[in-house]
Amino acid sequence: MEMENIECVSTTDGIEDEEIQLSHNQFSSAKAHNILFPGLAPTSVHELLECPVCTNSMYPPIHQCHNGHTLCSTCKTRVHNRCPTCRQELGDIRCLALEKVAESLELPCKYFSLGCPEIFPYYSKLKHEALCNFRPYNCPYAGSECSVTGDIPYLVSHLRDDHKVDMHTGCTFNHRYVKSNPREVENATWMLTVFHCFGQYFCLHFEAFQLGMAPVYMAFLRFMGDESEARNYSYSLEVGGNGRKLIWEGTPRSVRDSHRKVRDSHDGLIIQRNMALFFSGGDRKELKLRVTGRIWKEQQNPEGGVCIPNLCS
Repeated sequence: MEMENIECVSTTDGIEDEEIQLSHNQFSSAKAHNILFPGLAPTSVHELLECPVCTNSMYPPIHQCHNGHTLCSTCKTRVHNRCPTCRQELGDIRCLALEKVAESLELPCKYFSLGCPEIFPYYSKLKHEALCNFRPYNCPYAGSECSVTGDIPYLVSHLRDDHKVDMHTGCTFNHRYVKSNPREVENATWMLTVFHCFGQYFCLHFEAFQLGMAPVYMAFLRFMGDESEARNYSYSLEVGGNGRKLIWEGTPRSVRDSHRKVRDSHDGLIIQRNMALFFSGGDRKELKLRVTGRIWKEQQNPEGGVCIPNLCS
């Protein structure tokens, strides 16, 4: 997927129209309910459960050679069935004793230092950590693979300083996406735009891709935070021209969901290419699509028990 150049005209609260160019830390204990927290030296049990190849904690099946050297199931295939310690053939011997020892352990989440207070049995820890609310966020930038992770303030700085994305303050926007020869482009990603309102950050995406056999454009919003927080906000997108318009309203998706996952779920404003060119006017040979929108916060009505919108001034 290539990154395209666009011309964006943005209007945000109190801002004039402007041109925008697209362009293991592991923990262990020797006994059940005896927890090792950060700062304590690793125990011999911890060392026994550490794979000598990848240094990650081992989970069943834990394999061993005839001399008793152990390694994890993932690394067993990587070492071509040869013990990395003594070079003897591994075979299919399970280290059941070590697996039983692991069953007796309870460990803190590896994101303990980031604020997670949870403690789990050894075999439940990985499942929790994959979904832990304290785990770092992935960079939400679209158009190229970025492996940077961190908390929201760090990623906001990363997006601004490293990806040079457009940063705006306000809850309304007015963008114009421009592309010459649009019929020659089947897949494209335009520059991400980040909005700051209600003390939160939101990412506006615009992409071109094939939906079945039909070329389409799609705009959608992602919330820089967890899904539970994203549900507190709503947004609308509107596109139109020549006396017609399309309107989308929805809840922003969390950046925990990748931009590709959101796109492939079709959770946003989708415009067929012919319709987009119709909205663009002229001879329909150039994309000049204006997308306007707003973000609002849903507030709970204490009397009626229903949500009422809190519009950004």
